[in-house]
Amino acid sequence: MTDKPSPQPHFVEAEDPANPGWRSWSLSDPTRFNTLLGPMLYRVDGHTVRVRITPEHRHSNLQNNVHGGALLAFIDVALFAAARGFGLITTGTAVTLDLNAQFIGGGRIGEPIEAQVEVLKETGRLLFLRGLVVQGDDETKIAAFSATIRKPSGKPPRADTAA
Repeated sequence: MTDKPSPQPHFVEAEDPANPGWRSWSLSDPTRFNTLLGPMLYRVDGHTVRVRITPEHRHSNLQNNVHGGALLAFIDVALFAAARGFGLITTGTAVTLDLNAQFIGGGRIGEPIEAQVEVLKETGRLLFLRGLVVQGDDETKIAAFSATIRKPSGKPPRADTAA
């Protein structure tokens, strides 16, 4: 796979030489919320897109595990990285309509966590997704989730609400 310019200038996407088979995915504007999660990678694996970050101390709770809010933010952003990885969205104006999550175990700081996302159904305007967040070689389950994304309408965002 070769590096490709992102069709939307809000995103920067490229092969990650340090992680063969993985692509980096980030926002070009470092002041946006998504950048709080740190570097993000994704890889398409058949019918699943794997999205990965390595949680840092800033993502921890007082038990030194991954904070639930950080985990929910990661899941939300992973939905869009996965939809983009599948080629189902290309712009930054899709929105999360609902996100359900079940916390299963604590995530460790400093060790990569991975959202394994699959598409259950696609309609004209909606994507229905589900997945697991896992950690470690044994893929210890940290969370399960399901969500619905509304795809972009094709109209450019208003200047006062642009992402």
